[in-house]
Amino acid sequence: MALNLKQGVRSLVIVLGDQLDPDASAFDGFDPGLDAVWMAEVAEESTHVWSSKPRIVMFLSAMRHFAQAQVASGRSVCYTRLLAECHGRSGPADESGGAREAEQPADSLAARLQADVSRLQPARLVMTAPGDWRVLQAIKTVAAARGLELEIREDRHFFTRVADFAEHARGRKTLRMEYFYREQRRRHGVLMQGSEPEGGQWNYDVENREAFAPTGPGAVPSRTTFAPDAITRDVIELVNVRFAGHPGKVERFAWPVTPEDARQALRVFIVERLPLFGRYQDAMWPGNPWLYHAHLSAALNLKLIGAREVVAAAEVAYRAGEAPLASVEGFIRQILGWREYVRGLYWTRMPGYLERNALDARVDLPAWYWTAETDMACLRDALEQTLEHGYANHIQRLMVIGLYALMLGVQPLQVHAWYLAVYVDAVEWVELPNTLGMSQYADGGEMGSKPYVATGRYIERMSPHCKGCRYDPTRRTGEEACPFTTLYWDFLLRHEAMLARNPRMALQVKNAARLDAAERDAVRARAAAIRASISPSTPSAGAACRMGCEGGAGG
Repeated sequence: MALNLKQGVRSLVIVLGDQLDPDASAFDGFDPGLDAVWMAEVAEESTHVWSSKPRIVMFLSAMRHFAQAQVASGRSVCYTRLLAECHGRSGPADESGGAREAEQPADSLAARLQADVSRLQPARLVMTAPGDWRVLQAIKTVAAARGLELEIREDRHFFTRVADFAEHARGRKTLRMEYFYREQRRRHGVLMQGSEPEGGQWNYDVENREAFAPTGPGAVPSRTTFAPDAITRDVIELVNVRFAGHPGKVERFAWPVTPEDARQALRVFIVERLPLFGRYQDAMWPGNPWLYHAHLSAALNLKLIGAREVVAAAEVAYRAGEAPLASVEGFIRQILGWREYVRGLYWTRMPGYLERNALDARVDLPAWYWTAETDMACLRDALEQTLEHGYANHIQRLMVIGLYALMLGVQPLQVHAWYLAVYVDAVEWVELPNTLGMSQYADGGEMGSKPYVATGRYIERMSPHCKGCRYDPTRRTGEEACPFTTLYWDFLLRHEAMLARNPRMALQVKNAARLDAAERDAVRARAAAIRASISPSTPSAGAACRMGCEGGAGG
């Protein structure tokens, strides 16, 4: 069906780049003769944070595939494409899938929606609840300015409504994920035997913390890759031209960008990697980013595949004897537990959560977070693969990249902007609580029961990175001391009074108290030298701006 751009649309159904589900609530009651889908690629969605090339390609390619599928299914679609030229203009797609320039630039989501509302004159706007507070406010502002009804419908992708989480949180002094997760297991009957958890316990974390043998991970099954088709190749070309100054690489882009791709990736994970996922979910190995992880978070967060489908596939594998309970429980906990929990936390705490900085962290993010040009082997490996693929596993994000920023004392908003910019699965509802709460302890313990701090010895236990590094993880002072170890002790000393009130930090605080005055001074001096040696990150004044043309991923 040709694109319906005529005036007098009944409902203009807004679909954002992380809402690519053809069965979403926004489509309930959709009439192809009266309603139209609205989608837009706009500069703002890559420039409000300095989005990496893999992330931009992921969103734009998935959006274009989705729009094409909607037209093929008979839905009318109003779709705006970004142009490769650096003149800041973009226009609505025509029936052949090309693009023509709009009469005036519209490089923000609100401006593009405002222009299309003026042209199409819809009676109302409809959308599924978005995943970003900033975007929701922008759309509300447009609707109010035009005097239009904006109907925001529940997101059925999730197991839990935000209202359910708010009810769970009411009256609780602390919001620990474990209790919420158990509640969800009971409510949805996942991995249950009657009223009791499968296997007699809720959590198999103790069995899911192994490192690889000194000889390495062995023959890990290959990552499931998807060769770029014509649509994705066009997007890659666009990104390499228009976003040449943005970080990251796209030459090896191979992520799933359609529901069919996502289901194929799920099937292969369940068969080939789920059985050992749990055992090695915290392990790391240099030059091997994929290991036994699922690599499904981007497909889940863009709604290319449903959370219920993924959880059900894992449970079926367990009940068929194809994967052990510890692995299946660990995987399901990340989706039914953690993913649902952080969404509830985000929407019940915004917008104030964005400004939290309980540790009064003020240091600028190191510039090498955008280049991986550091002599710390573990950080270099995690940052290189992040920029190459837009991916790092959860332990690299938390206990390498995030750990360093936390102990260095980086301003939390800068850490948040970096994580949101570089990862292909980054949508604010999931990224922000994980970064500010779990990783940086900026919420003062609302999300995590303690700051996740450790010396370089932790990284030495979980990977062989330290063997190829110039720094010694056992030393806390001196030129050869591992910066992780130095900053760990400095962190304890800087926050000694606050940490002493936390029972889970008692042993670590006691160890810090044993340091004599000379050793304390040496730790502080070495930590100060580390901070003084760092060039601050200023991506907003970086290559993207010097190019004179900023652009971005889709709204």
